Amino acid sequence: MWRGDGRRTTRVTAILDAQNTDRPRRRIGRACERGVGFAGLGTPSPIHSRAAAEALDRDDPLAGFRDEFLIADDGIVYFDGNSLGRPPARVADALARVVATGWSERLIRSWTEGWMDVPLELGDRIGALLGAAAGQVAVADSTTVCFYKAVCAALDARPDRSEIVTDPGNFPTDRYVLESLAAQRGLRLRWLSPADPTLGPTAEEVAALVGERTALVTFTHVDYRSAAILDMAAITAVAHDAGALTVWDLSHSVGAVAVELDDTGADLAVGCTYKYLCGGPGSPAFIYVRGELARTLRQPVWGWLGRRDPFRMDPGYEPANGIRAFLSGTPPILALHALEPGIELVTRAGIGPIRAKGIALTEFAIALADAWLAEHAVSVASPRDGARRSAHVALAHADAEALCGALAGRGVLADFRAPDVVRVGLSPLTTRFTEVWDGLDVLRDLLAGAAAGGR
Repeated sequence: MWRGDGRRTTRVTAILDAQNTDRPRRRIGRACERGVGFAGLGTPSPIHSRAAAEALDRDDPLAGFRDEFLIADDGIVYFDGNSLGRPPARVADALARVVATGWSERLIRSWTEGWMDVPLELGDRIGALLGAAAGQVAVADSTTVCFYKAVCAALDARPDRSEIVTDPGNFPTDRYVLESLAAQRGLRLRWLSPADPTLGPTAEEVAALVGERTALVTFTHVDYRSAAILDMAAITAVAHDAGALTVWDLSHSVGAVAVELDDTGADLAVGCTYKYLCGGPGSPAFIYVRGELARTLRQPVWGWLGRRDPFRMDPGYEPANGIRAFLSGTPPILALHALEPGIELVTRAGIGPIRAKGIALTEFAIALADAWLAEHAVSVASPRDGARRSAHVALAHADAEALCGALAGRGVLADFRAPDVVRVGLSPLTTRFTEVWDGLDVLRDLLAGAAAGGR
């Protein structure tokens, strides 16, 4: 492990106790049944009581984590934590330490006193949240650059194959990178349009599209619009049966849902850190490469930091061993230190409790949408099965874009996603149940006002 002053200390490995992880899940489940009746959503009376939301907040085992974030205006309803997480309170101190000691005092010595290893140290800690053993994750670059590296490495490993399978609902930057590489290399993109866009591609649908020409299968694990969670294990198995490799985008997964990269057999993965990991705007992304593949795959951006011995400055590129070979340029030290507090908070809270609260928050939001908003032509465009839904809810309405603007004017910040989605992002470490109530109550008021004005 490393400290903010740039000096080496003993590596810390986070160990999650399964029994302790499950206990908060059961506690939240009981609180939901007691306060809101999630076991029987047809009962309307609890839904119309704000006291139910207050009771859930009181019983929330993660409630104390909100105090560890900088919240400038407690009156703002923030439904965008899945787009830009709130800043951890410890970020300012972390940056101050690295500036005062690592940069000002230790100066150039900090590179050999720990800075060079920060991308891999943080990578291991993120990997622990994703079911990845140490030595397979590095933090570097942006998600787009990491995705480009991962896709190029996978395609180069299958030189005799000419097709890439993805879906038209995949995150735009991923689609654009794939389109660019397909054009450059003369490859064919096979677009999988799922039968149910809300649930996304299934393993059966992937199996019907892959074949001996398939080089790569790549999807976003959690759909950025609908919050649908894809079956990573089943889709990866289908791809492998066809002889293809997989690249997964985990930007809406890490810090929100349980991911088991090693156990599912995933080959490569990438993701951003400014959503549920709260690394800050533009915080560096991460890349995962399965250990045995990292010994043979070659990424396309050969930079000095990915060389076997970067400080020798020798001619010719000789890649480092393992995941270090997927690094390219100088690590963004300040941004990496700003990212560490968010990783620590998520690790300390535990993915089990975080996931349980995410389900409870989204169940509450869906219950309110059904009770309040359906009569105003709002429909739930997310999976209703909590096991298949991450920590946000898509509410579809023909005037979604205008509604998001009107919500912002009333102190409720939510995302519009084309063509018709108000995306309600519920970050388990910072979002309260009363926030969900208050925000959707404002949306109900806006819709009721628009209906009254139209009469």
